[in-house]
Amino acid sequence: MTAYDVIVLAGGAAKRLGGADKPGVRVGGRALLDRVLAACDGAARTVVVGDRRATARPVVWTREVPQGGGPLAALGAGLKLTTAEYVLVLSADLPFLGPGTADALLAAAGQPGREGALCTDPDGRDQPLVAAYRAEPLRRELALIATEHGSLAGLPLRILTAELELARIDAGPDAVFDCDTWDDIAAARARIREHGAVLDEWITSVKNELGIELDVDTGVLLDLARDAAHGVARPAAPLTTFLVGYAAARASAGAGPDEAAAAVAEASRKATALALRWEAEAAEAAGQGSDAAGGPAGGTKPDAGREGTGTP
Repeated sequence: MTAYDVIVLAGGAAKRLGGADKPGVRVGGRALLDRVLAACDGAARTVVVGDRRATARPVVWTREVPQGGGPLAALGAGLKLTTAEYVLVLSADLPFLGPGTADALLAAAGQPGREGALCTDPDGRDQPLVAAYRAEPLRRELALIATEHGSLAGLPLRILTAELELARIDAGPDAVFDCDTWDDIAAARARIREHGAVLDEWITSVKNELGIELDVDTGVLLDLARDAAHGVARPAAPLTTFLVGYAAARASAGAGPDEAAAAVAEASRKATALALRWEAEAAEAAGQGSDAAGGPAGGTKPDAGREGTGTP
């Protein structure tokens, strides 16, 4: 995997949000900034240009000079604190950015003759804050621009991107969906609750909230919950999945994520088998109860043929 640093620009004025603290606005229960940080957690160093705040993982903080000097000045300030050959540059308001987009950008930026790569939106417009750059040409061009204009403050990013040999990738509308207005925030919050997406969003949010780096087969756990609810009792579903997690944690104490995921799978297998045995016993008991009430097949009572004969 390509070694890289990341710079997240989180110091804008958010005028279209009425001056709200945009990086801290929550979508799916997580701050926008934390959602972006989760997409680039493989970075050697993460620099956030903006006001300090609590974050889901450690970052290095800095501010552009002067504060409010715009994205190019912020990029220049962040770049001073990076050392990797490649730099991922992101805005802090991308709720649906994923690791796959970061990987695709870094791969495209590493192609021969390229000095970076950026995403394009559905209308074909460049998105220079969803991009990866080679650090050396990035530093070169920023220095030249600063020399020509006296500083980087107030200058648009297109001045920079016009001077670089960039690859362009279409990562899909979700990767470049940004939250500039409250309507955008509302749309993002609604989208994560769409059928087919809400479960993955919820599990990801829970893992981030609990600090868990574990990939498990959620289908196995859902099947276990179903079998426990159906074969035992409805409240057995959440309690059983809790116990599976506890057993897996004990079995994999001190092990890595792969071993922990395997422990979850094994504990789920055992609990599922137990739930199915309970269900089978319940079905057998129900069948026996039916036989006791109605007798053998055909519904004939055992002594029907002797009824009224006086035979003991």
